[in-house]
Amino acid sequence: MPCLAAKPIVDGIENDLEGKAEVIRLNMLTAIGQEIGKRFNVQAVPTTVILNKAGDVSYRHAGIPNRKTIVAAATE
Repeated sequence: MPCLAAKPIVDGIENDLEGKAEVIRLNMLTAIGQEIGKRFNVQAVPTTVILNKAGDVSYRHAGIPNRKTIVAAATE
C-alpha cells in the first residue's frame, strides 16, 4: 500500500518541520478524512497538500512524497 510506504517519509517530514509547520495526517476512511479530502480535491492516497499562511493551497502532490521537496515547499 502506498500510504504505508509513505509513513516513514512523512515521519521524517514531521521531524524536519517541527516548530516550523504543522503536519496533519488524515485517514480517508473516516468521515472527517473524506470531508477534508473533498474540500482539497484529494483523489489519490497518499496526497500531500501544503497550505500557505492564508490557507490557500501552495503545493500538492499525489503519490509517495519526496521529503526534501515537501520540506522546502513547506518552509518557503
